[in-house]
Amino acid sequence: MLRLIRTKERQNAAAAGTAEARGLEPEEAGPLLVTRGVERSFDVGGQKLHVLKGIDMELHPRRLVMLRGRSGSGKTTLLNLIGGLDTPTRGEILFGPHAFHRMSDDERTIVRRKDIGFIFQAFALLPLLSAFENVELSLRMAGVPKSEWKDRVTECLELVGLGKRMHHRPFELSGGEQQRVAIAKAIAHRPKLLLADEPTAELDSQMAAQIMKVFRAIIETERVTICMTTHDPTILEVADHVYEMVDGKFI
Repeated sequence: MLRLIRTKERQNAAAAGTAEARGLEPEEAGPLLVTRGVERSFDVGGQKLHVLKGIDMELHPRRLVMLRGRSGSGKTTLLNLIGGLDTPTRGEILFGPHAFHRMSDDERTIVRRKDIGFIFQAFALLPLLSAFENVELSLRMAGVPKSEWKDRVTECLELVGLGKRMHHRPFELSGGEQQRVAIAKAIAHRPKLLLADEPTAELDSQMAAQIMKVFRAIIETERVTICMTTHDPTILEVADHVYEMVDGKFI
């Protein structure tokens, strides 16, 4: 019995050492976000439309996780739930110490502004603002002190490879460049979790590969977890984990 306890202690110490070597505190080696038995249904024409049917998943620190499925499989609905944009009909969503399934809209908004970044398929950039100004706006909205804006915006745009294009407006940028501005905008306030809805859907295969390369880079430099939806089989190999969704369930 004593030998078993000592063995377990050595295993725990080794696990803590591994986490420390990766730049994580021992407690951070566990999941960043957990869902348990998550269901989501909507009232449509007097009937219940069951979109999610008992989703169990974990997102761990510094991982690239993909939700793969056809249109209508429920992946975007799930992304909205784990981002605190919606609440489940049933089940639990735990983001660190925050129980999203029990929180009000205002409480979830506070968490989103601080700890979550969003990347949308349509880029969501303001057309009259430059790349620099679009990223700067996200810092203003997050309540970051003005004295930090210039350095942080420059840092983020250089990180995504747009250091020489930061003063161009969206219409002067390619689709891939606009998506990189959107990524810089999403990471500027240093979130723990980055959520991306079909970030490569409007891009050709070469541009999609570049975006995946950027994602891998920011996971290392920004220590962020990325969860994205996709139906593109060509990018799955870069993921740390892929959840396959069919009719609101993982298979």
